Amino acid sequence: MATENGPDHRHARTAGPVTDTDVVVVGAGPTGLLLAGDLAAAGVRTVLVERRPPGLSNLTRAFGVHARTLELLDARGLADELVATGLPLTGFRPFRFLTVDLTELPTRYPFVLVTPQYEVERLLERRAVEAGAELRYGTELTGLRQNADGAVAVTADGGELTARYLVGADGARSTVRRRLGLPFPGGSVIRSMVLADVRLAEEPAVLPAAGTTGDTIALVLPFGDGWYRVMCWDRARQLPDTEPVGLDEIREVLTRTLGTDYGLRDPRWLSRFHCDERQVPAYRDRRVFLAGDAAHIHSPAGGLGLNTGLQDAANLSWKLAAALRGAAGDPEALLDSYHAERHPVGREVIRTSGLVLRLAMARGLPLRAVRAVLAGVLVALPPVTRRAIAQVTGVGIAYPAPRGAHPSTGRRVPDLALAQGRLYELLRAGGFVLVTPAYATPVEHPGVIHAHWQTPASGLLPRDTELLIRPDGRIAWASRHPDGAGLRAALEEWTGRA
Repeated sequence: MATENGPDHRHARTAGPVTDTDVVVVGAGPTGLLLAGDLAAAGVRTVLVERRPPGLSNLTRAFGVHARTLELLDARGLADELVATGLPLTGFRPFRFLTVDLTELPTRYPFVLVTPQYEVERLLERRAVEAGAELRYGTELTGLRQNADGAVAVTADGGELTARYLVGADGARSTVRRRLGLPFPGGSVIRSMVLADVRLAEEPAVLPAAGTTGDTIALVLPFGDGWYRVMCWDRARQLPDTEPVGLDEIREVLTRTLGTDYGLRDPRWLSRFHCDERQVPAYRDRRVFLAGDAAHIHSPAGGLGLNTGLQDAANLSWKLAAALRGAAGDPEALLDSYHAERHPVGREVIRTSGLVLRLAMARGLPLRAVRAVLAGVLVALPPVTRRAIAQVTGVGIAYPAPRGAHPSTGRRVPDLALAQGRLYELLRAGGFVLVTPAYATPVEHPGVIHAHWQTPASGLLPRDTELLIRPDGRIAWASRHPDGAGLRAALEEWTGRA
């Protein structure tokens, strides 16, 4: 059950005595909750600790869920329920001279879903609890140490949690990262950004409504339930985060930027914040991992923060489970691949969101000319536009593949229609999916579902291609022609079983 301000935590457990478990997850935001749910669903003993007490709302800046994230939620049976909570937007105009159309994305979810973060958390928390994860709210991590066998988390009440692995998903001010002594290099990209959830007397003619003057930025997004998220910035009004936000301040920026304030009223939330661009150099430190904002933070442009964190979690969770179950050919190499695959993505997200924000803030003819040229390129070259949209929405992100591998290795797979059902429904079992032509001999292998092609995947791959698809919906191995030896080697490498 969820309240208007966030998920209901009445069923979550409070802090207890010394505990021994497999994985401790620190932080009950979307990243930590998805991790905990995945691990528990895989049979891994999991304890999640969160310093917020039960019932305290986790209102944050996030409000957009992109296509790739919805696919990952579909693989957990949650996407359709989440879509029902918000408003799907099939296009938007980041600048007055540029329209972005999402309807041609090769996905079941060709839109960005506008929904409050607490709706995402509500579903992920419910799944984690149902899967058997232990959630301890009101439990603050104050110490951390490691040894050859695992990690020990010390809590404010003097308790200790001993685990084979620990994951810090505890946000930009991560206690886990600080206790590891890891640097978080970077700096501020924008200050005194204002957020508000309000009602409007007049709905904008085009949604979302967005604009920039170089000295101001304004964005108005509907939640679909009568509430609107307003984001604005004024170069001339740079105030500390602690300075209260007034409606008159927001009205003035909206009017200067968009020509009207839409009669905004009845705020339920007002906030002022600044944004940094930072990334930790290593996502893994022996038995401890960092994910989400604990590992990387960036500008709000593009709404990439929540999505990048959830995709971190989806990459890490199955690898931890495989390592703990002995279901990997080389567990240490598999765990190291988390950093190898996700760190470059985090770096690119910082660059992309930073570029969009700097273009929006551009003042003076030279920078505005650059913005106009880039917009012109996107308008004039549809393939460039499609690639840019695919990267922002996550469906175009590919992980590096070993030398000599099939060109599709590491790429995300869309929701293939298979003889045994939709691919992302099959992925709900949490294992690998082997896709082969119908004439192929059935393969029985622990942790692997064998399915047959039914229809082509929109030209992505020929129907005679054999695919071994990872639990996170990416291609682990592929071959255009039957290759029994190659398949056996891939199964042994990825599952640890000949």
